[in-house]
Amino acid sequence: MTAPGYLLPFAAEGDIQSRAQIAAVIVTVLLLGLVLELVRRRRLVERYALLWMSVAVVLLLLAVWTDLLDWTADRVGIADPSNALFLAAFGVAFVLLLHFSVATSRLGEESKILAQEVARLDEQLRRLGAPGANGTPQARDGGGGSSADADERAAPSSGRTSDQ
Repeated sequence: MTAPGYLLPFAAEGDIQSRAQIAAVIVTVLLLGLVLELVRRRRLVERYALLWMSVAVVLLLLAVWTDLLDWTADRVGIADPSNALFLAAFGVAFVLLLHFSVATSRLGEESKILAQEVARLDEQLRRLGAPGANGTPQARDGGGGSSADADERAAPSSGRTSDQ
């Protein structure tokens, strides 16, 4: 059974460009479905999902309406529409990489600040003689005990490093 003509108006039998368009539509719909599934499983935050869904919708528009890419390439002054598509994809990838670099830098700085705060609070607890993480009281500085006990108390916790 063949699909009605109104469902795929751009699919002429045997036309290579039409087959490419059909493949582009299928891949774009799969991309859109993947993004929605990642959001549903809470693996992708909504703000990034909106970005990827926007990209999928633009790709779908370009796959269905091929004259749009030709028109856009003419307006920008690019002779070959496929070059315009690659230029746009490169620009989007560059902006995404820049955004993720900024986000990674910010998160690294926040992690460093949090590690320093945890170290400060841990030291403050040691000075007050509050119970340690395992519930046993920690000895104050200068308290009696073997040097092995003092070394154990002075050892840094696993979440701290000296260069952060």
